[in-house]
Amino acid sequence: HHNPRILILSPTRELAFQTHKVVKQLATHTPFVSQIITGGFSAEQQLEKLQQPIDILVATPGRLLNIMSQEFIDLSNIELVIIDEADRMLDMGQGPDVNALLEAIPADFQAACFSATLAGSSIKRFAENILDNPELIQVDAPNQQSANVQQQIIFADDKKHKLALLKNLLEDETCLSAIVFCNKKDKAIELDQWLQQQKISSTVLHGDLVQAKRLAKTKSFMAKKIKVLVATDVAARGLDMLNITHVINYDLPYRGDIYIHRIGRTGRGQQAGIAYSLVESHEIPQLSRIQYHMQAKIPISKIKGMEAKTKVGKAVKAHKKPHKKKIAKKMKKK
Repeated sequence: HHNPRILILSPTRELAFQTHKVVKQLATHTPFVSQIITGGFSAEQQLEKLQQPIDILVATPGRLLNIMSQEFIDLSNIELVIIDEADRMLDMGQGPDVNALLEAIPADFQAACFSATLAGSSIKRFAENILDNPELIQVDAPNQQSANVQQQIIFADDKKHKLALLKNLLEDETCLSAIVFCNKKDKAIELDQWLQQQKISSTVLHGDLVQAKRLAKTKSFMAKKIKVLVATDVAARGLDMLNITHVINYDLPYRGDIYIHRIGRTGRGQQAGIAYSLVESHEIPQLSRIQYHMQAKIPISKIKGMEAKTKVGKAVKAHKKPHKKKIAKKMKKK
């Protein structure tokens, strides 16, 4: 019976499953045995798995900590710890759990911390806390969008107009597979129901679904049985699906890094993809924030016969961050 030598920590079950799938594929012709431990499944089943020899363990922090506190697993042979989507872990408040797990490893080990963004002091502190003199490797600068993704903004007058635009985009023959993003779970559920009423094949993915349901929905979307996946950010983070032709922001996100994450769901590998953002006038401040974050303007597009009546161009300019000198002048006048 041997204990794990490599520990891979993932913030969510979905990501843990995807990681474990890749680990199994890579280990096909090797003697390495891998196991996965996450919430959402009975602890008894998972404890049985831990009685077998393991080389590589993929886990979510909460469940692993729980099992460790009952002394059902021994991490004394760990040589390498990989912390995936570290920024997401911090967002979800898993920092203390990760620290507690690492402190419980008695021997020296190498640690690697992966994160889509290193923005913000909390992730820097987290990394400094767990890594000794780390090397920083940046694959792409954090505010780089994928060159394979064509981005477009389409302005909408109101909800009714926005729904009509969405339907038009999804029914276009170039749209083979799409993710539609909403900012809130309730809106995602409502939108999914509306699409089904319109006879558009869709399903919804949000953070409160039980694990089996989420896996089933993801599978049928990936197998092209369902054309449209309506999702919230929590649900879509780390979904690694190729062949998505369209990403549509039904709601604009509030942050630029989230926008980049969303549009990165298409144009994976060498494939081209398109990302549409449907923007109502009240979302202009978000749009300005996203463009400011990317240091780039997103091209504006129109659908013939469905153009917005609201003049939005002026509003976009008005919401640019005011220049410091101008602010200073105003203060003087006061």
